[in-house]
Amino acid sequence: MPDDILVCLSTCPDAATAEAIATALVHESLAACVNQLPSVHSTYRWQGAVHTDEEVLLVIKTTAGRLPALRERLLALHPYELPELIALPVTDGHAPYLDWVRAHAAAPAPTPHS
Repeated sequence: MPDDILVCLSTCPDAATAEAIATALVHESLAACVNQLPSVHSTYRWQGAVHTDEEVLLVIKTTAGRLPALRERLLALHPYELPELIALPVTDGHAPYLDWVRAHAAAPAPTPHS
């Protein structure tokens, strides 16, 4: 359902990138809120080698209906060759907060043309 709430996760290489992506997603109403968690230590396999890097984790609150546009925008802004984007369904929560997410991650109303 388009109004279902999702929490999306994405890692960024640094605070400046995380801030730019978070600001764009919220400003463009693709997300109601984005938390930036610094100093996440990620260990992963990439191109045949194991790497460990310090990253910033984005915790993005949005709706299922906004996920396609959010994905497109995040991929356009992200510097990684293969950005992480994982969407997790929210099955329960504080109803007023979930309503707030729905209201602030809604597609903007079309503006009338002059």
